[in-house]
Amino acid sequence: MDGSAGSHTQETQLLLQVTDSCSVPAALMCTRMAQWTTLLLLMRTNAVMMGPACRRHGQAALPQLSEEGDVIIGGVFSIHRTTRETIHSFTSKPHSPSCISLNYREFQFAQTMIFAIKEINNRTDLLPGLSLGYKIYDACGSIPLAIRSAMALMNGYEETLTDTSCSTPAAVQAIIGESGSSPTIALSSAVGLFHIPLISHFATCACLSNRNRFPTFFRTIPSDYYQSRALAQLVKYFGWTWVGAVRSDSDYGNNGMATFIEAAQQEGICIEYSEAVYRTYPREKILQSVEVIKKGTARVIVAFLALGDIIPLFQEMALQNVTGFQWVGSESWITASRLADNQDYGFLTGSIGFAIGKAKLEGLKEFLISVHPFQAPGNDLLKEFWETAFTCSFEKSNNSAGKTLCIGSESLNGVKNEYTDITELRITNKVYTAVYAVAHSLHLLFNGHSSIYSSTNSSYGQHFAPEQVLKYLRNINFTAKTGEQVSFDANGDPVARYELVNWQLAEKGTLQFKTVGLYDASLPPDRRFIMNQGNMVWAEGQLQKPRSVCSESCPLGTRKAMQRGRPVCCYDCVPCAEGEISNVTDSNDCIPCDLEYWSNEKRDRCIFKIVEFLSFEEIMGIMLVIFSLFGTCVTILVAVLFFMYRQTPIVKANNSELSFLLLFSLKLCFLCSLTFIGRPSEWSCMLRHTAFGITFVLCISCVLGKTIVVLMAFRATLPGSNVMKWFGPLQQRLSVLAFTLIQVLICVLWLTISPPFPNKNMKHYKEKIILECDVGSALGFWAVLGYIGLLSVLCFILAFLARKLPDNFNEAKFITFSMLIFCAVWITFIPAYVSSPGKFTVAVEIFAILASSFGLLFCIFAPKCYVILFRPEQNTKKNMMGKPPSKAL
Repeated sequence: MDGSAGSHTQETQLLLQVTDSCSVPAALMCTRMAQWTTLLLLMRTNAVMMGPACRRHGQAALPQLSEEGDVIIGGVFSIHRTTRETIHSFTSKPHSPSCISLNYREFQFAQTMIFAIKEINNRTDLLPGLSLGYKIYDACGSIPLAIRSAMALMNGYEETLTDTSCSTPAAVQAIIGESGSSPTIALSSAVGLFHIPLISHFATCACLSNRNRFPTFFRTIPSDYYQSRALAQLVKYFGWTWVGAVRSDSDYGNNGMATFIEAAQQEGICIEYSEAVYRTYPREKILQSVEVIKKGTARVIVAFLALGDIIPLFQEMALQNVTGFQWVGSESWITASRLADNQDYGFLTGSIGFAIGKAKLEGLKEFLISVHPFQAPGNDLLKEFWETAFTCSFEKSNNSAGKTLCIGSESLNGVKNEYTDITELRITNKVYTAVYAVAHSLHLLFNGHSSIYSSTNSSYGQHFAPEQVLKYLRNINFTAKTGEQVSFDANGDPVARYELVNWQLAEKGTLQFKTVGLYDASLPPDRRFIMNQGNMVWAEGQLQKPRSVCSESCPLGTRKAMQRGRPVCCYDCVPCAEGEISNVTDSNDCIPCDLEYWSNEKRDRCIFKIVEFLSFEEIMGIMLVIFSLFGTCVTILVAVLFFMYRQTPIVKANNSELSFLLLFSLKLCFLCSLTFIGRPSEWSCMLRHTAFGITFVLCISCVLGKTIVVLMAFRATLPGSNVMKWFGPLQQRLSVLAFTLIQVLICVLWLTISPPFPNKNMKHYKEKIILECDVGSALGFWAVLGYIGLLSVLCFILAFLARKLPDNFNEAKFITFSMLIFCAVWITFIPAYVSSPGKFTVAVEIFAILASSFGLLFCIFAPKCYVILFRPEQNTKKNMMGKPPSKAL
């Protein structure tokens, strides 16, 4: 009872796993698979419950091809493409599904398995003294029939079981198959519970690498995990960022495309659309997919499709003459001669994709063409193959359909179809390798259990369980006759190696598969992909690589701006902002330039910012130098003139010593403006402000002294006044010195505490650097200017009070005018100086210095020079002392 319960639990798990593994595309297939599985499980359960004598219920599943041996290897291939649709009445026992449409390619796989087994049996170094047999079943492209085949291989196909037990040992020790991922998932779920190894030659779904779900699964073809990523790298390599995607609506297509999309997104590739097709879909659904492809803007289509699923799509595209697309294919169809030989599919010229490496199997061609229906009389499969290959019939009754009568003497030597074609032995070699993998694991097993050989029982396979084969299968490592190293990793996968195939026109106008690259996942990441792009042709035979982008590449100097609601590959190109650059195409962001750099006009390079300062080489600087030197020369000429006429009354009239000192200070004022021109340096910054402050104070002090002298002179003429003794020459010198020393003290404190220094001003203008002299201590700077202003205002007030004193030559009037000009110039300068920095501000400051200096020079000395040079008759003491005539009332 415990054993029955355990068996029942085990088979319930089988039902759940098989049902769970059914793929989405064909609900009818899923339903039938569940029905078949339930039926078979109930048969086993009922057999156990009936007691020691039990019989199988239902029709036994017989292999299409079989041969006895000491150890039996099972095979499941879709030798027919599909089954004939039948409707069950549920009133009578249903008949087995009828398979239709012979698949030459799968039939070649089955024969290759037989070829490998016979070759192994003839070897003396591998399994010596032990013969391998085979049982090959036809799944007919149906998941339920694949499950039924697995059940038959596990339980045998005898009609009656023994009387003592309803459970028999597994009929096979390993199974080769299936070609599709979805039926292989179902097969692996079924046989995995019984620890029977399943080795697939063509099931590439990455999901099968899950060891928890499929613990007994192995394959000799790489997982789509690697192919999908390699395809994404391939698309990226050719610069295609906007592609369409078409997939089989099956485990193979859905899982493979999901992995590709994930890898593509990591590579920055966008998928415009992803269409699913399946061989059983109605034409309306295929038309919808074709319409999506036609309306799409992507010129590259990645097709992760099984061969049977892609044909309906290509047929419809051929009918509508849909051309101009670059096809990137998976290994399932990219080397299918059935497509390449069809002239209707000329739009596939230039297709590229990864394929399993080619191999050459010596003796296979001869074996394939030696197949004959008379080898196994009564074998319907061989008979059907012969009739299909030669379009004949062994039955006279079928001649009405236009077929000739098969006589059996026909030769396969001249037949060209997928069965006889051995030029592209890619997947076929994987079948061959799978058989050898089983043989090597058996060899290791028997070497480790030599007692098996000593048994007198010829049925060696009954002395060990499939899980023992499974154990050794995990550890095999051998070199096949083709030179390929065969081993499995922890997930049952081989090393991923692919050839990059390009469809090119041959000399006879037929399509050929030309290898243009290699991919080897065992190599370091930077060396896995090898490309020979020079030998490639593209869509419709063009030599120019097609472009497939949603938006054209953004040139240098621009960045991508994503379009709202569209994939990241669709964008607008926006120029970089000022001060930013992009020096690569398709830049996502602009790079800000360093602080002392600025973007050029094209925004593709950072260049040094324009350094701005008032230089001696520019026109403005030259003009200011000229005016400065002109003012200096004029001052010197005035000084020379005064020196020549120093004994004349007009020179003596107002303290000639102060006049010469004033002229000297004015000359310094003109010259100090030169320190403001040129590149600022530490010494020039300190010199320009201190020299300006001290010379102008000296100048104003002299003017102030002259003004006081005028006032005191007229006050001294009053009766009893003795004021001049308090403001004689000595006092005048001391006052000038005192006023100047105060400014010198202010400058010394300024330079000691926080002196002016050269500064790169990058705050006011982003595109240029202003070289300026930072004042350091703002208090010191404004103290210097404030002191000058204080003296100027005082001088102006005193001169204004003395302007109407009676005298023919009242110097106070001219001092008033000069101070008025001086104050007006500096009051105007202050807002301009504070408003913004730059060379123009420096120019304004120099202009203020020159203007105020020229104002003092001309207002004070021009009238005197005029008298000296042009009115010498007025240059007398009498005229100087005379009173001006009173104005008439």
